[in-house]
Amino acid sequence: MFSASQSSKAQFLDKARQAREERRELKERERATVQIQALIRRFLCRCRLQREIRREVEDFFGANESGSSKRSALSIFRIARKLLFVFNHKEDKERFEKLCRCILNSMDVENEPKVWYVSLALSKDLTLLWIKQIKDILWFCCEFLKQLKPDILQDSRLVSLHLTMLVTFTDTSMWKILRGKGETLRPAMNHICANIMGHLNQKGFYSVLQILLTNGLARSRPSLSKGSLTAIFSLALRPVVAAQFSDNLLRLFLIHIMSVPAIMTHLATLTPERLAVIESHDLFRKFILFLSREAQCRDVCVCLEGSHTLCLLGNLVYLGSLNDKVLEEETAHFVGVLIHMLSYCQKYVSQKKSNLTHWHPVLGWFSQTVDYGLNESMPLLTKQLQHLWGVHMIRILFSDVLSKKLLENQEIAQLPTQPVSPQNSLPMKNLLKRAFQKSASVRNILKPVGGKRVDSAEVQKVCSICVLYQTTLTTLTQIRLQILTGLTYLDDLLPKLWAFICELGPQGGLKLFLECLNNDTEESKRLLAMLMLFCDCSRHLITILDDIEVYEEQISFKLEELVTISSFLNSFVFKMIWDGIVENARGETLELFHSVHGWLMVLYERDCRRRFAPEDHWLRKDLKPSVLFQELDKDKKRAQLLLQYIPHVIPHKNRVLLFRNMVTKEKEKLGLVETSSASPHVTHITIRRSRMLEDGYEQLRQLSQNAMKGVIRVKFVNDLGVDEAGIDQDGVFKEFLEEIIKKVFDPALNLFKTTSGDERLYPSPTSYIHENYLQLFEFVGKMLGKAVYEGIVVDVPFASFFLSQLLGHHHSVFYSSVDELPSLDSEFYKNLTSIKRYDGDISDLGLTLSYDEDVMGQLVCHELVPGGKTIPVTNENKISYIHLMAHFRMHTQIKSQTAALISGFRSIIKPEWIRMFSAPELQRLISGDNAEIDLEDLKSRQKGMELKNMFLKVPSKRWWGLSTGRVNPDSWQKTHGVLWGLPWEPPGHYLAVGHPSQ
Repeated sequence: MFSASQSSKAQFLDKARQAREERRELKERERATVQIQALIRRFLCRCRLQREIRREVEDFFGANESGSSKRSALSIFRIARKLLFVFNHKEDKERFEKLCRCILNSMDVENEPKVWYVSLALSKDLTLLWIKQIKDILWFCCEFLKQLKPDILQDSRLVSLHLTMLVTFTDTSMWKILRGKGETLRPAMNHICANIMGHLNQKGFYSVLQILLTNGLARSRPSLSKGSLTAIFSLALRPVVAAQFSDNLLRLFLIHIMSVPAIMTHLATLTPERLAVIESHDLFRKFILFLSREAQCRDVCVCLEGSHTLCLLGNLVYLGSLNDKVLEEETAHFVGVLIHMLSYCQKYVSQKKSNLTHWHPVLGWFSQTVDYGLNESMPLLTKQLQHLWGVHMIRILFSDVLSKKLLENQEIAQLPTQPVSPQNSLPMKNLLKRAFQKSASVRNILKPVGGKRVDSAEVQKVCSICVLYQTTLTTLTQIRLQILTGLTYLDDLLPKLWAFICELGPQGGLKLFLECLNNDTEESKRLLAMLMLFCDCSRHLITILDDIEVYEEQISFKLEELVTISSFLNSFVFKMIWDGIVENARGETLELFHSVHGWLMVLYERDCRRRFAPEDHWLRKDLKPSVLFQELDKDKKRAQLLLQYIPHVIPHKNRVLLFRNMVTKEKEKLGLVETSSASPHVTHITIRRSRMLEDGYEQLRQLSQNAMKGVIRVKFVNDLGVDEAGIDQDGVFKEFLEEIIKKVFDPALNLFKTTSGDERLYPSPTSYIHENYLQLFEFVGKMLGKAVYEGIVVDVPFASFFLSQLLGHHHSVFYSSVDELPSLDSEFYKNLTSIKRYDGDISDLGLTLSYDEDVMGQLVCHELVPGGKTIPVTNENKISYIHLMAHFRMHTQIKSQTAALISGFRSIIKPEWIRMFSAPELQRLISGDNAEIDLEDLKSRQKGMELKNMFLKVPSKRWWGLSTGRVNPDSWQKTHGVLWGLPWEPPGHYLAVGHPSQ
């Protein structure tokens, strides 16, 4: 009974709860319904009101356009207030345009103050409301400007409209209400304008102008009109002038306006009077002084990403080129600002592509985000930057260096006696004599003398300028060659900079800069930057000058100065390596080493091609070869670096010995040397004398690399297959190798041709007529490599340019095809260089970027670039034409043949073994030394048992004549023929057989 009562009670409570929830839900529905209805009614009411207002606005502007009557300022104010109340950017765009035109039209009415919209600013009741309204209207103008594209015709008209609104109501100069008696109101009106400008600045006015300028100017051709650009720049300048050039406004102006790509160039082109305004306010000086404070310069750079920082730099450089007086007075600040900005960009310049880098057309791989929208404006930016290394600015910045006169010496200096190699003897001696006398009559030779304090203001200024240009070179990686070309344009800059360097320190020269390497001070870094800039520029200059300009005209440097400079560089690089500085070098020190070493090697290679330095000039007398070889045996790093970078400081004969030792060590490693416990593997080949080349090619080309390096025994047979008498103890193989090489290098075979002058060999461009000609060239390379590997000299005089390719020099960034061209065809070289010196219009000659060649009776046109036969040679591209032509003749035409021969040669001779030789030295390694006999040396060797068998071949009377010194050249040549089978001695043969003095 009790349980039944409880159950009914629970049911009652559940029903009551459900009833309450239903009543609550009903009330919520009713409230929601009322709220929804209210919202809908409000929305409908608002829409109705907006329609009515917009209809009223339309009627107002319709009546205004009909011109029935002039609208009062108050009516415009009221209709503007209504429009702004319901304003929507998309729906009310055209109505807003009509409002702006209506307001501007009211400002143009003559002598009717009540019509002027600005007259409401004088009303006590409406002043604040009017100011708020004009602020809103002007900001809406700014928002529309951000969306407009000036390159679209309709948008360009709207740009003009909104800019006119901004120009009109941010300055009182156009307000007619202030004319005459109204002039007393100007201070108050100016205050209102300042209030309006302050409001716009807070809302982001400069960002709006930056977007508009970038849209209109960051392109190959600007889309902003003269009037628009004038208006924008005037608007940008007004707050700065009004604030009396405060730091805050200068900062905004630099970040948003001066960072627009090439804006100064566009101003100079479209509205040059704006540049006059800049000059009248002395803005360039104010910019430089503001940025000269490191914290402020860093803040500006951080606010700008890399491309825009570079754009700001370009605009500052362009302004500097227009303001000589300010540039001269503020040189230190100007240089400091540019260094800081370039250094900021340099932090993000990367050496290679990665997932974190972006390509920049001026900076290269850049690890900051790049605004690719600016790419179209990069050519204009580059033109602005070019003023930095233009003649005008260089003369201003380097005025302290260029103002010094090099000492004159009217007495012709006595020419020192210098040994000259036989191949250059007479013409080179005469050329050097004429050149030395000519240069000595102009000025004294510039040598380190010292005497100038390195902490003086003059030295510090020049060092800072050098730091600027060196930083420019390392930052603007994609236009580096342009910069170097600009810096070397003035013929007297580099010699005077060298003269300046020679005066530094107590003694000048080497000691000062070696001390700087060990001092981690800012002063030392600046001095080394000066040396680095001098080396980079001088290397570039000598690379682009031809032989006539270097040896005869002696542009910039006299030959004696090149001797002095090369001596300095040689010692500096040697000290850096031998003192262990290079081993642990990083960053700037390593860059300095590569700069100095690059300049040194350019001079050395130039001297190897055509002598200007004395005999043994490049050797280091304080370096004992025995000490070097001991350190090489111990794998000392400095000895390896010396051999890698400046092997020329070691005498040639010692390098030949080192080469032979390298070959011997490899033979021992490969088991190719006869020992008491093992004999090397021997490859036997059978050769028919009548088909020596064919049989040798078929049997040797299939051999493995190690087999080619090993012992090869040759058995000659006649056409019937009968063996010839004789046992091969290397003699028959030597004969076979000499005969093979003699045949393949015979020009009649057309695998190789001879140069037009001294008849030296290089691959024939028409060798492709042979079947499997590339395999033949690879075989030739192996045979030549085998000869060098075994120390067998062969009479194969190669063209110098081909030897350079064999050494791999053509892959160097400093290699110039034009420099090597005389070794191929001296007449062709003269014709090409005459084009370079042609004073008239080169297009009159009717040349194109192509080369016509007679190939087996047919005229073949080779295009130097795609479509080259239709591209005329002009004064602008004639230098490129010369280099393209030289490259085609010496590389492109024989590219595949050369590559095949080098591949075969390097399969036997490792590239690192011959890198220590120059091109002439490699020729000596291949073909032996064409040197005079040292009779005293030969007499001492007479006593050596190791030469006994050789001398038994020489008739006793002839040997007696050699040993007593009674010998003539013809007799000596005959004796050589007996000893070596050649008209000259093999390189280092005395060393190979072990001279008692070694």
